[in-house]
Amino acid sequence: MRALVVDDSRVMRTIVARIVKQLGFTVVEAAQGQEALQVLAANPDTGLALVDWNMPVMNGLEFVTALRADPRWSEVVMVMVTTESEIVQVEKALTAGANEYVMKPFTPEILLDKLNLLGVSAEQAS
Repeated sequence: MRALVVDDSRVMRTIVARIVKQLGFTVVEAAQGQEALQVLAANPDTGLALVDWNMPVMNGLEFVTALRADPRWSEVVMVMVTTESEIVQVEKALTAGANEYVMKPFTPEILLDKLNLLGVSAEQAS
């Protein structure tokens, strides 16, 4: 399965990409939501998106909302990976269509646990 990592921090994209690559995912990256929509269009087999909240141009919540409004991406599993820790923010993301929420900083085990909870593995077809 292909995973999309969306974060305006190159360092964070590298960290998250490394974790999901170790789990067997093929990874594509984007620095903000609008770019992520373009990356998805070029990689329609993407089944997982790991999305930061605070990004320029199109933030993570806007990206999740846009993705869920498009039936082509209804099966993409979305996990917010962000420093936003207030329960109101978590509720907004889940209401908008995120499947899970991981707060930075996190360990690889936390991310793996969330993916296992969602039943997401690299071997699945998207």
